[in-house]
Amino acid sequence: MSTATQLSAAESAQSFIPVPKPRNIAVDAYRGLVMLLMMGEVLRFSDVSHALPGNPFWSFLAFHQTHAEWFGCSLHDMIQPSFSFLVGVALPYSVASRFAKGQDMRKVFLHVLWRSLVLILLGVFLRSIHRPMTYWTFEDTLSQIGLGYPFLFLLALRPRRWQWVALGGILFAYWLAWALYPLPGPNFDYAAVGVPADWHHNFTGFAAHWNKNSNFGNAFDQWFLNLFPRVKPFVFNDGGYLTLSFIPTLGTMILGLIAGEWTRESAPRIPFRKYLIAAAAGIALGLLLHFTGVCPIVKRIWTPAWTLFSGGICFLFMAAFSWLIEYRGYRKWAFPLVVIGMNSIAAYLIAHLWEDFIPSAFRTNLGPHFFEVLGTAYAPLLEGIAILAIYWLFLFWMYKRKLFLRV
Repeated sequence: MSTATQLSAAESAQSFIPVPKPRNIAVDAYRGLVMLLMMGEVLRFSDVSHALPGNPFWSFLAFHQTHAEWFGCSLHDMIQPSFSFLVGVALPYSVASRFAKGQDMRKVFLHVLWRSLVLILLGVFLRSIHRPMTYWTFEDTLSQIGLGYPFLFLLALRPRRWQWVALGGILFAYWLAWALYPLPGPNFDYAAVGVPADWHHNFTGFAAHWNKNSNFGNAFDQWFLNLFPRVKPFVFNDGGYLTLSFIPTLGTMILGLIAGEWTRESAPRIPFRKYLIAAAAGIALGLLLHFTGVCPIVKRIWTPAWTLFSGGICFLFMAAFSWLIEYRGYRKWAFPLVVIGMNSIAAYLIAHLWEDFIPSAFRTNLGPHFFEVLGTAYAPLLEGIAILAIYWLFLFWMYKRKLFLRV
C-alpha cells in the first residue's frame, strides 16, 4: 500500500472518531417496526381474509402481509429493503464507536469480515430448517446483507461522492448485465423453470429481460448453486429469488449509509430536507424506469428500479420516525418498537425458529379449538396475537436484562 493510500485511509478513519453521538431512538423504532411486520406474519391475515371472502378490510390487510407476485409493492415488500437500509444507517455509528475505542483499521475490518461470514451462514442455516441436508442458497435477507457488508464498510471510509458514484455504477452495471442477457426463444419451456401456464405477470418487449426465472440472475444460480452439494440439481427458486440480488441490495445499503452519515453529521438537527429530496428522487426515478419499460419495479429480483423506489420509501420512513420521535419528542408510544428494534437479530431468529414451536405448544396444552372463541374465521388471528405477545415479552425480558444479540 502506498504512503498516500495509507494516509487517505487514516484520514477516513479519523473522520469517525469524534465524540460518540447519543443513540438515535427513531432508528431503533423504525427497525422495530420492520421486525414487527416480519414477526406479525403469525397474525395470518390471509387466512382470515379467505374465511371472510369479499371483506375489503381483511383483503387490504392480507395484501399488505404478502409479497407482490412480481411487479409492484406491498407493505410486506418493504421489510427487507428497510432492514438492509437500516444496516447502512447504523454503520457510521458502529464504525465511529470502534475507532473511538482505539481499534485500528485492521482489527475493525477483520470484525467486518467475521460479521459478514456469520450473517451469510446464519441465512443458510435458517433456509436449511426442515431439510434433509444443508440447503446452500443465499437469498435470505441475512445472507444478502452479509455478502455486501464488506463492500459497504469500505465505501463508508470514502468521501460521499465516491458513495454516490458507487451507487450509480452498481445499479447501471447490474441493469446492463440483465439487459444484455439473451431473451428466451419462442419455444422456451417456462413450466420447466417453475412459471405456470396461467402466469399473468410476464413482461413483453425490452422489460422481458426481467421475467421470472428466465433471466440473467437465474442463469447464474443454475451454475453457482450447483457447485454446492444438493439433494437434487438447482433449476429455479419457487419465488424467483436470486443470489445476485445482493448486488443491488448493496445499493439499498449505500442509500442507508448516506442517510446515516447525514443523520450523524447533522445531530442534534434532523436533515429533513435531504431525506425528503432523496425520497422524492428515488420514488420518481424508480417509477420512471418502470413505466418507460427501461427497468421494472420487481422486489423479488431486486431490480435497480426497485432499489431506487424502495430506497425512496425508506427515506420517507426515516423522515416520519425522526419527525415524530426526535423532533416532536413523542417517544413513549415507540417503546414497544424500540424493545424489538434494539434486538433485531434476536427478533429475526425468534420469528424463524419459534414459528412452529409455539403453535404446537398451544395445541398440545390448550387444545385444538382454544382460539375459536370468536368463530373459526378469527381463530388464526387470535392465535397469532398470542404468539406475537410471547415474542415481544421474551424480547422485553432480554431488554430489561440488557441482553442484546450482536454479530
